[in-house]
Amino acid sequence: MTQTTVTSSTTATTTTPSGLRSLYLIRATFSLIWVALVATTSASLTSTDKPTVIAAVLLVIYPLWDVIATLLERRMAGTGSADHVGTTNMALGLAATAGMIIAVFSTIGTTLLVFGIWALLSGAIQLVVAIRRRRTVGAQWPMVISGGLSVLAGASFAAKSASATSSLSSIAGYSAFGAFWFFVSVIALSIRSRRAQS
Repeated sequence: MTQTTVTSSTTATTTTPSGLRSLYLIRATFSLIWVALVATTSASLTSTDKPTVIAAVLLVIYPLWDVIATLLERRMAGTGSADHVGTTNMALGLAATAGMIIAVFSTIGTTLLVFGIWALLSGAIQLVVAIRRRRTVGAQWPMVISGGLSVLAGASFAAKSASATSSLSSIAGYSAFGAFWFFVSVIALSIRSRRAQS
């Protein structure tokens, strides 16, 4: 569910609503494809199982994609190294990717723990980004909700990672909700842009 990057207050360049809409559509589409792949290949795996090769690749790709999306948004905003929140989020995503590479050689429970910690922290960053972006872009309430849900979901994944009944289907659900809120954000930004032009 995560989103990234906020423009530094000392930088003149800002992320435009139209640019965010495009990026959010890309992120929502990626999430839906990812959910479909997880659901059709590995959602039945439970906590004590070892990830299959397909599941392992999907689990590693997810936080790495968040890093790539942050880089795209930084380029779009032109903030570069001035974007400290985005830099923090990318470092977190890379750490999660590295942690996931290690975790997938263990059990689903271990990968859920790593994923949960990442979802919790990245959700907190998303909240910061959305709150700070309300003044410059507006229509950020879907991302505030999404960030809050990410924090709660991450905590839940971490808490349930030792349970024998936890499975990858919970992560697929997390990503599906993320896609939903990205679509809602696209609609909210479009409505705000039309009102600003009228």
